[in-house]
Amino acid sequence: MDREVLDVDVLVVGAGPAGLAAACRLMQLAGEAGQELNVCVVEKGSEVGAHILSGAILETRALDELFPDWKDLGAPVQTQVTHDEVYLFRDDQDSIKLPNAFVPRTMHNQGNYVISLGNFCRWLAEQAENLGVDIFPGFNAASLLLDDDNRVAGVVTGDMGVDAEGQAKSSFTPGMELRARYTLFAEGCRGHLGKELLTHYQLDKNSDPQHYGLGIKELWDIDPDKHHPGLVVHGAGWPLQEGTSGGSFLYHAEDNQVVVGLIVDLNYSNPYVSPFDEFQRMKHHPQFKQYLEGGKRVSYGARAITKGGFNSLPKMTFPGGLLLGCDAGTLDFSKIKGTHTAMKSGLLGAESVFSALTQTEEAPAELEDFTERFQASWLYEELFRSRNFGPALHRWGIVLGGAFNYLDQNWFRGRMPLTLRDTRPDYAQLQKASAVEPLTYPKPDGVISFDKLSSVYLSNTHHEEDQPCHLKLQDSELPLQKNWPEFAEPAQRYCPAGVYEVLEEAGKLSFQINAQNCVHCKTCDIKDPSQNITWVTPEAGGGPNYPNM
Repeated sequence: MDREVLDVDVLVVGAGPAGLAAACRLMQLAGEAGQELNVCVVEKGSEVGAHILSGAILETRALDELFPDWKDLGAPVQTQVTHDEVYLFRDDQDSIKLPNAFVPRTMHNQGNYVISLGNFCRWLAEQAENLGVDIFPGFNAASLLLDDDNRVAGVVTGDMGVDAEGQAKSSFTPGMELRARYTLFAEGCRGHLGKELLTHYQLDKNSDPQHYGLGIKELWDIDPDKHHPGLVVHGAGWPLQEGTSGGSFLYHAEDNQVVVGLIVDLNYSNPYVSPFDEFQRMKHHPQFKQYLEGGKRVSYGARAITKGGFNSLPKMTFPGGLLLGCDAGTLDFSKIKGTHTAMKSGLLGAESVFSALTQTEEAPAELEDFTERFQASWLYEELFRSRNFGPALHRWGIVLGGAFNYLDQNWFRGRMPLTLRDTRPDYAQLQKASAVEPLTYPKPDGVISFDKLSSVYLSNTHHEEDQPCHLKLQDSELPLQKNWPEFAEPAQRYCPAGVYEVLEEAGKLSFQINAQNCVHCKTCDIKDPSQNITWVTPEAGGGPNYPNM
């Protein structure tokens, strides 16, 4: 079909910290050199920040490089960490507070800030627009544009006004072709175009499989007498059972608010695990309940995180562009932080792109000097030093793995002369349902713990209902023919939004997809044991609308 075409110098897909940092740095470089540059950012959320969810604790190293005067510019980075507490939870009542001396140094947060990453990205977008960047929220990058030389030439945005059967409605509007000299993909964890690029260019053929966690988070208003701005609490152990790893967190932000959450590593083996229900019962532990009791839950969300680290990093360059931030997997799992690393990848990408665009010779198809810049940066050094952190926990558990990480980080500074590998994909870890005991979870009390549907309501999730389902099954029969008898169909439990259900009517089972509930966490695309589900972008503007997550 005929599509409107927009040509730009640089196209950035995704208005998260990596993409916005890249856009800002490109315009800074252009301004310093007196060059004109057309930089465009497309964002699938209804506004910048609508789909952003993170803890979040910010290390300002990359921000200091991008905007040294960020305080004067009014960055929403105000609540400095005052206290660090790390607990080993033994059961639903008991816990042991670990002395700081025995906590891996990478988990110390002195000098860092408790922030809303959504509000931080909104601020970054304001800085980008002030520098001359064009930002288009509500535009989803639906497919890749490849030229005759197999080079990425841009993206096609999604069509609007298509019904559930794929037919044009009266409101139909075709998507646009956004063409660029270079396209930077910064979609976040498990970006659907990033996933296509990994396959198309075999970018991960020399890497360990990527590993993921599911982060579930709530924002609470609490009693001012219980609020301690800057207090940071991390935990490991209960409620997660043997064979399931991850960690809990509670951060005291500003305005008498706390964020509480749980990260469940998606390499868990028991198909009956429900990360959502693990999180809900976790909040009843006295260490969390003491702050939440008497408070009010105001928001909920969930997002997968890319945590494979150094060993799982793909090749980040390809003809016509770059993979940046969590689209590539730059999160430092040893710090449980990815904002500063994502931003640094964006800064390096911007410098590489600008150098290519302004050289006297023809701009190269592939930005090979990005790899040299990356390997010479503190980002590479940081990720290299934390390369064993995740594999140690996966191999030996939180006690022995934690002891290894303490030695590796505190004594060897991440330079222990060995590299642990973690070569089994997360989706291949599930045991058969017949080999394990089903798990039961307490019913929510509606005060501290809640059900899925009321939680999704607080994520402000909305999709146009009459549109094609964005959760694609390669084989529509497989959920009931294979996943149900072998794994008790885990999709109905690993999804934190109640998207997947197995229903029975008149003795006949059916597999139902409630796509309108989807909070875009991408867990189904990652954890499905048959790799039968592919997440693609729905109609632009759909999904959660997080206020300040």
